[in-house]
Amino acid sequence: MNVSRLACKIQNYAWGSRSFLAALQGRSTPTQEPEAELWIGAHPALPAEAVQGDAHHRLDELIARNQNALLGEDVTRRFDGELPFLLKVLAAAEPLSLQAHPSTTQAIAGFAAEEAQGIPLGAAHRSYKDRRHKPELIVALTPFEALTGFRRVERTRELFAELGSPMLSELCSPLTSERPEEALKSVFERLMTAEPAKQAALVHETLAAAARALGGSCHFAREFAWLERLNALYPDDIGVVSSLLLNLVELEPLQALYLPAGNLHAYLDGCGVEIMASSDNVLRGGLTPKAVNVPELLRVLEFRELDVQPLAAVAADPGEHVYPTSAAEFQLSYLDVDGQGLLTNRQGPELLLVSEGHVCVSGKGSPLLLRQGDAAFVPASEGPLTLSEKGRVFRARVPL
Repeated sequence: MNVSRLACKIQNYAWGSRSFLAALQGRSTPTQEPEAELWIGAHPALPAEAVQGDAHHRLDELIARNQNALLGEDVTRRFDGELPFLLKVLAAAEPLSLQAHPSTTQAIAGFAAEEAQGIPLGAAHRSYKDRRHKPELIVALTPFEALTGFRRVERTRELFAELGSPMLSELCSPLTSERPEEALKSVFERLMTAEPAKQAALVHETLAAAARALGGSCHFAREFAWLERLNALYPDDIGVVSSLLLNLVELEPLQALYLPAGNLHAYLDGCGVEIMASSDNVLRGGLTPKAVNVPELLRVLEFRELDVQPLAAVAADPGEHVYPTSAAEFQLSYLDVDGQGLLTNRQGPELLLVSEGHVCVSGKGSPLLLRQGDAAFVPASEGPLTLSEKGRVFRARVPL
């Protein structure tokens, strides 16, 4: 098998855009349904198909039949014969749920516990679909906003002081008297486990306080404006209030966020290229109609203060820029092709995605022209590649 174009499928989640993915692929807009995620990879929930002549073959099934040739012996051994990462194009017209992902140890324990309880894998209230962790990286293609990681306690105290909500100030009193990690855990747990009537009252009072603050001069106008938008989508959801504990981050195109295990986050608005370990384990904490598992979320969260800054790519080989992370399963980079260049240091499988222009990929087989929105799978056995024409291509692979 040589470099193969992929026929990729789209997840039609309600928060998706009706224009971005279609425009990326040259289809007419607006689409009839919201289009949230383009999945590029071999995840069994929605595998891409390798196009070989007139035939389409599921990528996960091709890999299962020929692991060493497609993945390489090292990747096959290290990741149990599976492609260890999933690449996506994400298009969020509305906020995603407030969520976190477990560590490997937590995922193994959580999966075993739900198996012992006899919860079907497809059950709506099931949290652990596999035994793997799910670190992820999002690279903005458009201006992108997200909530991620607990803000420094000192700044959060300033935010609550500016709100001036008596109920919220009382509930969040540990922020003034306890160590940061203990305070964050105590406050978040109080919010998430309060009686529904108290949660609704907290949301109402917080929104009223935010409206008053926005009527004057305030330092947290962006955070307070998001409160109103989140509540309009999820009325009386306690996630509206708990979002105030998190950093609100704005990304410019090509800036990124890396989200390791235990990081509480929610993508709010924008489009980007996302890569993650090939897992489907999500612990939700609100801002969603899906099942919320508060006890398990509290178990996996890291209650640490974070001063989150956008992640920039680092120049590597000529024309290639790599996003540094600690993930063992994936490395994401982009290359700006203008003429001709050689991809070196090829070991293991790769996924290629053209986000702008068009790129010709030449290896052992016939050259493959990828246009904007096209993706390809490169088997480990392919050897060096030559990229030509003019465009930007994202490159996903296992770190060397």
